[in-house]
Amino acid sequence: MVTRRNLLVTGGAGLGLLVAWAVWPRSFAPNLVAAPGETIYNAWLKIATDGQVTVAVPQAEHGQGVWTALPQILADELGADWRTIGVEPAPLNPLYANPLAADILFAGSYDRIPEALRREHAVRGALMLTGGSTSIRQFEPALRAAGAAARVLLCKAAAKRWSADWETCETNAGFVTSGKNKLRFADLAAEAVAFDLPAELPMRIGDEGRLTGRAVPRLDVPAKVDGSATFAADVRLPDMVFASIMQGPVGDSRLVRIDKAAAQRVPGTIAVIENERWVATLASNWWAANRALTALAPRFATRGAPVDDRHIAATLDAALARPGQRFAKTGDIAAVMDGPGRVTADYHVAPVFHAAIEPPCATAWYHGDRLELWLGTQAPGLAREAAARAIGIAPGAVVLHPTLIGGSFGAALECDVAAQAAIVAAKTKRPVQLVWSRREALARDCVRAPARARMTARLGGNGAILGWRAQIAAPATGRELATRLMPGDAVVAAARALPEAADGYAVAGAVPSYRTGGCLVEHHPAEIGLPSGHLRGGAHGYTCFFTECFIDELAHRAGAEPMSWRIGMLRDARLARCLSTAASLGGWDGGGDGSGQGIACHAMAGSYIAVMAEASIDASGSPRVERLVAAVDCGRQVNPDLIRQQIEGGLIFGLAAATASAVEIDRNLVTARRLGDLGLPRLADMPDITVELLPSNADPGGVSDLGMVAVAPAVVNALATVAGKRLRTLPFGAIA
Repeated sequence: MVTRRNLLVTGGAGLGLLVAWAVWPRSFAPNLVAAPGETIYNAWLKIATDGQVTVAVPQAEHGQGVWTALPQILADELGADWRTIGVEPAPLNPLYANPLAADILFAGSYDRIPEALRREHAVRGALMLTGGSTSIRQFEPALRAAGAAARVLLCKAAAKRWSADWETCETNAGFVTSGKNKLRFADLAAEAVAFDLPAELPMRIGDEGRLTGRAVPRLDVPAKVDGSATFAADVRLPDMVFASIMQGPVGDSRLVRIDKAAAQRVPGTIAVIENERWVATLASNWWAANRALTALAPRFATRGAPVDDRHIAATLDAALARPGQRFAKTGDIAAVMDGPGRVTADYHVAPVFHAAIEPPCATAWYHGDRLELWLGTQAPGLAREAAARAIGIAPGAVVLHPTLIGGSFGAALECDVAAQAAIVAAKTKRPVQLVWSRREALARDCVRAPARARMTARLGGNGAILGWRAQIAAPATGRELATRLMPGDAVVAAARALPEAADGYAVAGAVPSYRTGGCLVEHHPAEIGLPSGHLRGGAHGYTCFFTECFIDELAHRAGAEPMSWRIGMLRDARLARCLSTAASLGGWDGGGDGSGQGIACHAMAGSYIAVMAEASIDASGSPRVERLVAAVDCGRQVNPDLIRQQIEGGLIFGLAAATASAVEIDRNLVTARRLGDLGLPRLADMPDITVELLPSNADPGGVSDLGMVAVAPAVVNALATVAGKRLRTLPFGAIA
């Protein structure tokens, strides 16, 4: 076991565990399965005798286009014809672990542990995670190496046939060529794997036939259009039954009463499965199961203080009043803050719900001593372990079939539905499809945490920021995620035993991108009683709001034009370029009173964005966003169309988080029952959107989260010019 003592031994935290791991096998064999006619080249690639090239993708596809972007990287290096590319989910294997995502999602625990130990833990635990805009950043090197290795083997096989030097051979559009000689990949697929690889893999050079930078068609779209795409709810098995579930309110809730007789009177009802924390009804179809659940009229008893909006607000306020835990510090903050020119502002953001189109769903079949599970998940290994743990079998006895996900935005990291489906299937001895109702998906959503911030700065006589302090009260979401998703994990438990410190996830993005004489960022942990989880953008969604709104207030206090003032203080030229581009494209007029224009910028995941917003207030006092202009520098672009789609989607997602109705929490229950209760923007509410992608030769950065983070502050800054006052709360409603 890893203990606090292990992590604090002399010579570096975690040394004992690292020494132990050093004697374990460090290489892992691929476990891809070859269909008839296919040849496995490595952990990422199969080539068939009919020319089909199949790429194994370890990331979940939930609309972000990863099943296109990752195969495109490999196909580019291989020199393949895009029309021959197919994709399949990678099997569970340490080869496909995503340590970068683990660092981001579990920062509250992982940032307490040395980097080498974190990577070993993620790899050996086969933490296959999708989240944090990490897919390309994590897997591009491995995919390029896999494509290059296969290209070399194909060239060697062709060169042998031609009695030529393999280094004179090239690949393009699915052919190996050398002078006038030309052979299809299909003709060489079976024999090429017999050759040896050189000590150093040569990468493709030249621009001819390259796929990187091209807007190739998405591989997942045709099946989604014609209905052949498989989601968890599409699975049909012989003798399958359908289940609906109701769980207790958040907190320590127990099932105390049901009306089983009333449920059994609903036509189609088959069984009722009771659990300490939930109850499920089984029927011949899901509609009947859900009606039976309503007739069941479950009653739960919840211990402890009630969780509601007032409790959450009071808890955040109390946390902010206590001393915080230092996350980042530069300079002597006490000295630079002492003197005239201090400015303070308080901000608040409410919980944000995932509101994915597809509610949690899993299809489970327990037969013999094996459980098969069809599930859309962003954490397949953790879901498999949760299902196994729920019914007391070994994880190796669980076969998980990953499916496409209908949205998610982070919700599919959670494993509750996998465990519940496993329990129901084991008890009924029949295949079961469990689908949460929309009400249940909202009531049990692990929301993006609410947060409060007290921002303080001191301005110099020349308008420079002499000191900056950000105090952020928020739940320790990173620690919460690690504890909830990896219960019993020795490394996580040991990190939790260390002295309390700032949760890196909860305050991610809070260090400003601007030059300051001194800077202090503090986290004030708050246990609000409402479970929090990862949502698109993570904490950047509120830390960018705090920073960029406060920067705008400081600019006006200094009597400066907000855009040029930002550029003058930025520490990164790429972010300044985004700002100037967005301002130029949007026709920025200075953001003065009555202009209805606002601007904001942010850096995250190795990428940069600036957003200019135009907004107004109608006669009823309701704000209306009329235009959004975004300039993005995300490094080298694998597929510009995918990037544009993600930025546009992120802008709308961020707009929804800023303008949607605040969801009330009353006596441990979310009052919203349907998507319509969330007040999400509709097509008629959409602003005109312009996205400019800036060319760059830097390494690719993440984009899935990038679009949503800077929208809210840009809109709020725009509204301040027409409302005559500053909005400091999200979401905002009518402006009096």
